[in-house]
Amino acid sequence: MYKYCFLIVLCMSSVFCFSQEELSYVTPTDKMADVLINYSLELQPHERIAIFTQSEANELNIALYREALLAGAYPVIICEIPSSNEIFYTYANKDQLAYEEDYFLYIINNFDVLLNIGATSNTKSLNNVNPELFQITANANKKVTERFMERDGNNELRWCYATYPTDALAQEAEMGTVEYKEFVFNSCKLNTPDPAQSWEEDSKRQRELSAWLKGKDKIELKGPEIDLSLSIKDRAFLVADGKLNFPDGEIYCSPIENSANGWVKFSYPAIVMGKEIRDLELWFKNGKVVKCKASKGEELFSEMLKTDKGANVLGELGIGTNYSIKRFTKNMLYDEKIGGTIHLAVGNGFPDSGGKNVSSVHTDMVCNMKSSEIIVDGELFYKDGEFLK
Repeated sequence: MYKYCFLIVLCMSSVFCFSQEELSYVTPTDKMADVLINYSLELQPHERIAIFTQSEANELNIALYREALLAGAYPVIICEIPSSNEIFYTYANKDQLAYEEDYFLYIINNFDVLLNIGATSNTKSLNNVNPELFQITANANKKVTERFMERDGNNELRWCYATYPTDALAQEAEMGTVEYKEFVFNSCKLNTPDPAQSWEEDSKRQRELSAWLKGKDKIELKGPEIDLSLSIKDRAFLVADGKLNFPDGEIYCSPIENSANGWVKFSYPAIVMGKEIRDLELWFKNGKVVKCKASKGEELFSEMLKTDKGANVLGELGIGTNYSIKRFTKNMLYDEKIGGTIHLAVGNGFPDSGGKNVSSVHTDMVCNMKSSEIIVDGELFYKDGEFLK
């Protein structure tokens, strides 16, 4: 967990001249707030919700605050000051870097719901920060991370992560701002008559696929850019239906840790610490990366694999199910969900899936499957980017 410098915005209660039933959602941003609060988080009366956000998302922040109040909850907005992270890592001394923020732990212990909105104004603001500084702050907030994982694992804490379209994210995606906003709203199904119903339908389809995969063993992925086999014996495929990420759209699992063998070339750049790794190829043997090659960033990726004992182990196989996401944007929240792709991640596994690998890293990489297939226990499951079951 990163350590942020937040501005706590204390908002006065507002009086509305309409009831919740009379409220008309006229913009995609209104719809986003409605879906996040009422579908993704299912916010209930008297629950405490902390909304971690950034000032670039003020239109959404106001809508979220309104929806949380209409749900009868107790919302607090914690808004990051622009450039505060950059300033912190530039000027903080060792004592300040290692300082444990008590209020983060208080929130994790006492709030029912957390919502994190990414709306950066500069995607490169921390590019030149020494990675060792991040590690110092991560260690300082270890109790926060552990407590979050504990409450999440016990289903005591609900949470969701979403992004709001900003100029910086549009530039990163190589789109105009208006074009990028439409891309985001379409990816989130906000341009449909009933976005929540659309996500419910996606959830049903994902659960059908997950149920079909239950009890299966050997998976083979074959195509121009992949020739890989692995085992999912006694592992569960989890669904991603807009509850934890927004947008969402994937089924995913942690394979048996020593089962992956073969080769893959990733169609799109991997992103490590904000830097691109291009034309990345990986060779797996008994679950571990034994060789990597890239036209750009090979040394950085190789060093990342040495982070800890589990960093070079295959921790995830995911299959994208969001066919509304039609292009790569250098934002893994969207990219790993692209319909017609799979993604692999080295590093930490998912205990809910049965994963046992432990690592401080979890690096996702996306492979196009448009001319490829997935074979499960000898039966064709997926071909040319489409499910056959």
